[in-house]
Amino acid sequence: MRLILVAGTTRTAEREGISAAGATRDLLLHTPSADAEILVYGEPVRAPVTPVSPSGCPTPAAVTRAARELVGFDVTIVDGGLARPSGAPTVSVGAKPGRDIGDADPVPTAPGAFAAAREFGRSLPDDELVVGETIPGGTTTAMAVFRALGEDWPTSSSLPENPVELKARVVEEAFDASEIEPGQAAHTPDLAVRFVGDPVLASASGLVVGALESDTEVVLGGGTQMLAVAALARHAGALGSLTLATTSYLAADVPELSEATDAHDVELVVTDPGFDAADAGPLSAYADGVAKEGAAMGGALYLADQADALDGVTGTTLDVLERL
Repeated sequence: MRLILVAGTTRTAEREGISAAGATRDLLLHTPSADAEILVYGEPVRAPVTPVSPSGCPTPAAVTRAARELVGFDVTIVDGGLARPSGAPTVSVGAKPGRDIGDADPVPTAPGAFAAAREFGRSLPDDELVVGETIPGGTTTAMAVFRALGEDWPTSSSLPENPVELKARVVEEAFDASEIEPGQAAHTPDLAVRFVGDPVLASASGLVVGALESDTEVVLGGGTQMLAVAALARHAGALGSLTLATTSYLAADVPELSEATDAHDVELVVTDPGFDAADAGPLSAYADGVAKEGAAMGGALYLADQADALDGVTGTTLDVLERL
C-alpha cells in the first residue's frame, strides 16, 4: 500500500482568518514542507518549525506518521506547488506556488501540472493508493472550485468555527477577477483550478484521474478538499473506484458529506480515532474541532483500522509529538 501526499501552497491562506494550519501567517508557507518531512522522517529536517495551529494544536501529519509507524505503508510526496523547500524527496509535476485567488490567474501552471500528474498516476504499479493533501487555505479554494464546476457543496475548515462568510466573500472576489463564471468550468477541471483553485487540487486531481485510468483503486484521505478532487476527477470523465476516508470530526462538521460523496459515486468511510479520551492529551484539540483533517490523516487512520492497529494510534501519535 502506498500513501501519496500532495503538498503545496496558495497565498489565499495568508488572508486573516482563513486558516489555522500554522501558528502565524509567515509560518503557513512552511507547513506543507514540514508535513512532508514529518511523514517521511518523523521530524522536520529542513523546515524551521513543527506546524501547529494558533491555539497550539499539532499538525495532523503527526497522526499520519504514527499510522505509518504502526502499519508500515510506503510514502511518496508530490510537490504540488511548495513555496518553501522540503528535505523530503519529492516528485515534481511542474506545479508552482498558487497566488491569491483574488488575482486574475492564480494558478497558471494548473493545466500542465494536471497533465503531468495524470501521467504519473497512470505509471504507478500499485493496485491501491491513498491520496491526501497538505495546503493551508485549501478549503477556500476548494469552495471556489466547486462553484466553478457548477456545484454548491460546503467545505470544512481547520478552525473550530468555520469562517463561511469570509470564504464566500473571497470566492466572490475570485470570480470577479476571473475569466470564468460559476458553472462555466464544468467538465473542464483544469480551467477550474487554474482560475479559482490551487496547485494541489490540480496535481491531486490529475494524479487520481491517471490512477483510475490504469484501474487502480483510489482512497482519498481527507475531507472536503479531497471531495473537490473527486469532483474534478469525475468532471474529467474518470470512472473507477473512489473512496473518501475521513475522520469523525470532519464528518460531524459537514452534515452534507454523505450526500456529496453519493453525488460523485464515492464510497464514504469515517474513522473515529478516539482523541476525545482522557489520555489523548493535546490530541483532544482535534475532537474540539481544530485541524479536523489534513496531511492524509483520514486515509492513514483508515489504513490503521484495516490493519487492526487503530487502538495504537493515540499512544504512537503522542510518542511522535514527544520526538517533535
